Amino acid sequence: MNNGHLDKVIAQKKQWREAKQQKTRDRDAKFVTVSSEPIKDLYTPDDSQDVDFFEDIGFPGEFPYTRGIHHNMYRGRLWTMRQFAGFGMAKDTNERFKYLLEHGQDGLSVAFDLPTLMGVDSDDPKSEGEVGTCGVAIDSLADMEVLFEGIPLDKISTSMTINSPAAILLAFYICVAEKQGVPQEKLRGTLQNDILKEYTAQKEFIFPPEPSMRIIVDSVEYCTKHVPMWNTISISGYHIREAGSTAVQELAFTLADGFAYVEACIERGLDIDEFAPRFSHFFNSHIDFFEEIAKFRAARRIYAKRMRYKYGAKNEKSWKLRFHTQTAGCSLTGQQPENNIIRTAFEAMAGVLGGTQSLHTNSLDETWALPSEYAAKIALRTQQIIAYETGVVNTIDPFAGSYFMESLTNKMEQEAEEYFERIDALGGVIPAIEKGFFQRDIAKAARKYQDEIEAKDRLIVGVNSHKEKDEKLDIPILRIDEKVTKEQIDSLNKMKTGRNQVSVDEALNQLQEAARDGSNLMPRFIECAKAYATIGEMIDVLKDEFGVYKEPIIF
Repeated sequence: MNNGHLDKVIAQKKQWREAKQQKTRDRDAKFVTVSSEPIKDLYTPDDSQDVDFFEDIGFPGEFPYTRGIHHNMYRGRLWTMRQFAGFGMAKDTNERFKYLLEHGQDGLSVAFDLPTLMGVDSDDPKSEGEVGTCGVAIDSLADMEVLFEGIPLDKISTSMTINSPAAILLAFYICVAEKQGVPQEKLRGTLQNDILKEYTAQKEFIFPPEPSMRIIVDSVEYCTKHVPMWNTISISGYHIREAGSTAVQELAFTLADGFAYVEACIERGLDIDEFAPRFSHFFNSHIDFFEEIAKFRAARRIYAKRMRYKYGAKNEKSWKLRFHTQTAGCSLTGQQPENNIIRTAFEAMAGVLGGTQSLHTNSLDETWALPSEYAAKIALRTQQIIAYETGVVNTIDPFAGSYFMESLTNKMEQEAEEYFERIDALGGVIPAIEKGFFQRDIAKAARKYQDEIEAKDRLIVGVNSHKEKDEKLDIPILRIDEKVTKEQIDSLNKMKTGRNQVSVDEALNQLQEAARDGSNLMPRFIECAKAYATIGEMIDVLKDEFGVYKEPIIF
């Protein structure tokens, strides 16, 4: 648009706004995003006048990938429908996996219980009350064998959401595949393996940041050479958002973490174009429809520019930000839980219109318990209705060129860049973690959001508006049988009695030696797994060498 037309638009918009104020009156409400960013009543060409089509938007499948990383996006292939699942013992989750696959899911996503996430065996006193309650209990290769029994690992891709002991779970997975006759180079899947967000948001850390980064770089180095189709890190903003961040904070902190991994791998001497194409990302899709779509578009553009211009990646695959999306668990309510189906549908739609490569839709009952089979099926059907009935997959990035969407995408990018400058000024991601920068900013955002709800500046249906008197819960709830803990411990003891203890001790000694001399730990984890050493035994060896992280007092 030439300057003459733009001036005309600006002048007429001023007249329109004056007329609007004379003839109409806005509702008594705050017009802001879910991140409390103010939204104008109208967007016109002057709001996106700085947008250059070729530099900022471009075509799908082409740099800077604002419109998507593939030329044909969902006209070529739909996203992977990957529901997060795990509870009880391995045999229970194996049955759920098979149920979801039978109903049209095409990838697996493993939820581990808290002891597994913290690298603690089920018979450890610290595991009491937690075995199999928020995910599946995995103590050793024996459990992993049961978890994937009857599931061909050369045909199914698997995502594993685990961080501190992630490399050990990958070792278990490689061993299960080997027993199925599937070579490492054919394995497809994703390891979350993102320890940095644990220090800022989810808090499931074990070791201090530096040795934790070493383990992650070890796994990246090993997979680059031996498991080439495996996504080595899924850099997660999901948990940052669930901790209460704004959309911009989620965007900026996630990408900053990702760039820290890139720099650590380069420092190890790895070729960026060999490891970066296997990095993936994991974002939250919250309830603010447009803000979320803009976030995904901005993420692709920022990542592409940084990887190409700052880090010098030459392979186009290194520039492409691939991401998994999960709808916002924190947006769900215990009140009127059926409403969560509707919330999830809108959030899933934003993920799809934002160009996600895979998607998890939350179940309606997740504020009460792990998903029941009934709720999990509805969540999966939500994705299938979006994919096959709504028509949103028929064209690519349909909001491109929208004055509002392009303005919002630009604003996201600019504010994320401002955060990168602040993080750099603090010395980088790890020093910023140690100084509590991320934690404080997330906490401030969470407090503001809660204050808005309590003041009724933000209405949540069923919570602070449209409440139902004498509401009763009328949905099936999945109950984890208390006998799971005893059965899991009995199974663990039986496994320990039957294994070759000499082989276990030898493998653990070699792991300790590798931890001391700095050699790559992945081959040692695999040897420990084959000897049926437990996750707790391996983690204890590493604790002796690396120590345990104690979070500084921040607040």
